[in-house]
Amino acid sequence: METLTDKNTTMSRKQKAPRESFVSMTELVLPNDTNTLNNLMGGRLMHWMDVVSAIAGQKHCNSIVVTASVDNISFRTPIHLGDVVTLKARVTRAFNSSVEIRIDVDAENIPEGKKVASHSAYFTFVAVDKNGQPVEVPEVIPETDEERAMYDGALRRRQVRLILSGRMKPADATELKSLFDIKQ
Repeated sequence: METLTDKNTTMSRKQKAPRESFVSMTELVLPNDTNTLNNLMGGRLMHWMDVVSAIAGQKHCNSIVVTASVDNISFRTPIHLGDVVTLKARVTRAFNSSVEIRIDVDAENIPEGKKVASHSAYFTFVAVDKNGQPVEVPEVIPETDEERAMYDGALRRRQVRLILSGRMKPADATELKSLFDIKQ
């Protein structure tokens, strides 16, 4: 029986650039999307972020993807009723069966000509087959300095996620140790 490791050694993984799975989604903040202060509800924004990042993940993986984790989302700037919200998602790095996706959110009050970068976050998705079993995903090949920086940082973010979920011991986080120049 051939294992995933055997496949990696007998044939190379497909490769894709982040631009190939880039997704931009635009939403208008309507009354049903707001709280009693007429600001966009955080849960609605998180839903939109999950949707746009899942689409980017599916485009990269050519597969169904399921949300595995969401990094910290800080609500820095309120988004108001009537604002136009643009969500941009791109794959930053792929591991064996998972992908990390960065989502950037901008809000714009078109009549007043005000635009703000309001939120960003990283979501992780696992690619699965029709039976819900993980499948191998294409590698990410960064093309720009910004993409390279996000790619390089993804391993550290992954190790933090694994430590926080109890799936990795801090002592095993070699990438984090090198960040803090901790002797191994």
